[in-house]
Amino acid sequence: MNRLLEELISASVGCSIDGVRVNNISYADDMVLLSPSVGGLISLLRKCESYAEAHGLKYNANKSEFMLFKAGNKTYSVPPVTLCGTPLAQVQHFKYLGHWVTDDMCDNMDIERERRALAVRCNMLARRFARCTEKVKATLFKAYCQSFYTCSLWITYTQRAYNALRVQYNNAYRVVFGLPRHCSASGMFTEGRIDGFHAIIRKRCSSLLRRWRASSNTILCTLADRWDSPWLKHWVQLHAPTCRNL
Repeated sequence: MNRLLEELISASVGCSIDGVRVNNISYADDMVLLSPSVGGLISLLRKCESYAEAHGLKYNANKSEFMLFKAGNKTYSVPPVTLCGTPLAQVQHFKYLGHWVTDDMCDNMDIERERRALAVRCNMLARRFARCTEKVKATLFKAYCQSFYTCSLWITYTQRAYNALRVQYNNAYRVVFGLPRHCSASGMFTEGRIDGFHAIIRKRCSSLLRRWRASSNTILCTLADRWDSPWLKHWVQLHAPTCRNL
């Protein structure tokens, strides 16, 4: 796959950031193509088809799809997009490496994914380890209920979706440790010496920012140098919320 990635990056089509070509994001053979126009996307697809044919491979069009990111309330007429002669289905959202990406770039769906996963893990712990000691429960809770997978990427969401996950996390702690439903969240986390919801989110974002800036990846380095990045703005707000009284 490395040779194909090199051919795609060297192509003069696709998205670019500060002169750096960002027309594909790939993990092993799981590839996403990016282009500001349908024509550019079709050109990238033709390159992938030619490369696959030259190496005796064939793409599975039934497992491929395309999505058009929205710009406000505008509507677009999109010509057919095909892969190996098969039209690709246009979708409003897709899951990439476990993270839901939507055409309106809202993170509510991915937050809901994590909320449901947290509920399942919480119920499993409460059912299987009800007789364990508090120390064992604390270790299991940290391992299974504090992952918040890809939470560092959440920057556009409603407070309703965000609060629903926070409430789920608080209730998960109460269920696992057998605490009253209406006990103080801050009090129980302090007493148990376990991070609360907001502390976990801040730590995850700080960790990603640190690794982001230390990365040698060309795309990540380009993004790290942009002070107008929506991620950076959101992360700063998490650690230094605006004081409206000033």
